[in-house]
Amino acid sequence: MVDDKHGSIPPPVSLLAELTHRCPLQCPYCSNPVELERAGLELDTATWRRVLDEATTLGVLQTHFSGGEPTARRDLVDLVRHAAKLGQYSNLITSGVLLDQPKLEALVEAGLDHLQLSIQDSRGDNADRIGGHRNGHAKKMRLAAIVTATRLPLTINAVVHRQNLDHLGEIIDLAVELGAQRLEVAHVQYYGWALVNRAALMPTREQAEGAIDLVRAARERLKGVLAIDYVVPDYYARYPKPCMGGWGRQNLNITPSGKVLPCHAAETITSLRFDSVTDRPLADIWYRSAAFNAFRGTDWMPEPCRSCDRRTLDFGGCRCQAFAIAGRAEVTDPACSLSPLHDDLVATAGQAASGRPPAFVYRRFGNAGASAREAEPVIVS
Repeated sequence: MVDDKHGSIPPPVSLLAELTHRCPLQCPYCSNPVELERAGLELDTATWRRVLDEATTLGVLQTHFSGGEPTARRDLVDLVRHAAKLGQYSNLITSGVLLDQPKLEALVEAGLDHLQLSIQDSRGDNADRIGGHRNGHAKKMRLAAIVTATRLPLTINAVVHRQNLDHLGEIIDLAVELGAQRLEVAHVQYYGWALVNRAALMPTREQAEGAIDLVRAARERLKGVLAIDYVVPDYYARYPKPCMGGWGRQNLNITPSGKVLPCHAAETITSLRFDSVTDRPLADIWYRSAAFNAFRGTDWMPEPCRSCDRRTLDFGGCRCQAFAIAGRAEVTDPACSLSPLHDDLVATAGQAASGRPPAFVYRRFGNAGASAREAEPVIVS
């Protein structure tokens, strides 16, 4: 669909609503920014309702309630109910450790359509070590059973890396055992906290290639039982993936304080300024903001992207990764084999994956609303 008033810019399909950066887990690959937003800066309930209204008018069909941990917000049920009244398909992206049966039933009654549960491993001890939350895995397993008992569709999301990828077969089996309809096998994206922990998380090439064969066989074996989404890790890819379906093409993300982003990691690109729903209408930001228009389409592309026959397939790849590796968001994604930085990226992966993995670096918070600047790094083996 193309909005005639705005030329070739289509309306967004989905909204990722980051309600809070508060979270009881401390995952070393967390997609939240290194400089977290304080709880006191979070949008209030009335503002989120207005944002959902504006998103629906803009054309958004799906709202994904996320964080941090969205169940830390006391108004989550109210926001889910409001999305349902607007005709939105709602998905809750959760760690699961704060949810119990009464809370889940209230969300279902409010109109929640789907739940996506993150797991850190198939093995509880390693899962709790990675997530930095004692007994977290057991809580997730109990929640999964409650979800399937309510007949709410369940997706399992497993972020994979060097320290759990050898258990991928077990993770797939666990998703089936839990009654999930879909499993997202998400390789770590190396920016933010993941870039800090890259040497601890980077899989070897042998691990990455073995995972591809394992997923291919599992898809065939579990056809009609479990859908498996899987993308080759960027550092070992030949071509980049079309990040978020292309910059500013299908999706938008709103941070806890109201900044509107083309993807959840876009704030890592410090050369861009992102507008807020507290200052401008959502439609105005989507169609007219400098940040959203910076990398839309193909006109911005350098060579070899500009003349590449894949330019409308991958749209130049990930701008956040380009900025993280090259320091410039407008260059070809180094994950592409045609990038002059590709060989360096591959060499970096090999170096990071060699030897014994270092300890994870986390930040521990004195309270849920503390900023990253106020917290000391904690090294966890």
